[in-house]
Amino acid sequence: FVNSVRSTLGPIDILVNSAGIGISQAVCGHPEDAWNDVIDTNLSGPFRMTRACLPGMIERQWGRIIHIGSTAARTAVADHPAYCASKSGLLGLSRAVSLEGAPHGVTSVVLSPTWVETEMLRTSFHHHATAKGSTTEQEIDELVASSPQQRLVQPEEIAAIAAFLCRDEARGITMEDIQINAGALW
Repeated sequence: FVNSVRSTLGPIDILVNSAGIGISQAVCGHPEDAWNDVIDTNLSGPFRMTRACLPGMIERQWGRIIHIGSTAARTAVADHPAYCASKSGLLGLSRAVSLEGAPHGVTSVVLSPTWVETEMLRTSFHHHATAKGSTTEQEIDELVASSPQQRLVQPEEIAAIAAFLCRDEARGITMEDIQINAGALW
């Protein structure tokens, strides 16, 4: 994939690792194949993409790597052990990449949003609502009501921060975990 992008668009100077899946299942009874799928998508995928792109960035003495993490890396989410573990691992990966890239003008940052208004959120809350005997909308409304800003994070907010981090003016921002949480601690 990376070679195809390079041959079509040229060198890769900016990499945004934005992949995520989650499976709602407690540790007791969590199928190993489900664990492996989440870890492979959320952690191993970003590792592979970073490993493929970082050498060229180092060679050109400039690069930006942005990983989309989650507040679940710092505040656990019940019945989501693989998701929490994968997003925590992304923090460690990003910090190691920061150290490797820093002498060469390459930065690595994690953007950690809380609940983002996406189809993934709706699917997750649909399953939660079904188990509780409520509706998806009721569950989302309850979540929004518990947020200090009384809202969900929007994808455009994450994109705007990522765009700023790609600017030369952001070259000193590396090894960070930037929380995008609308004031919520979850």
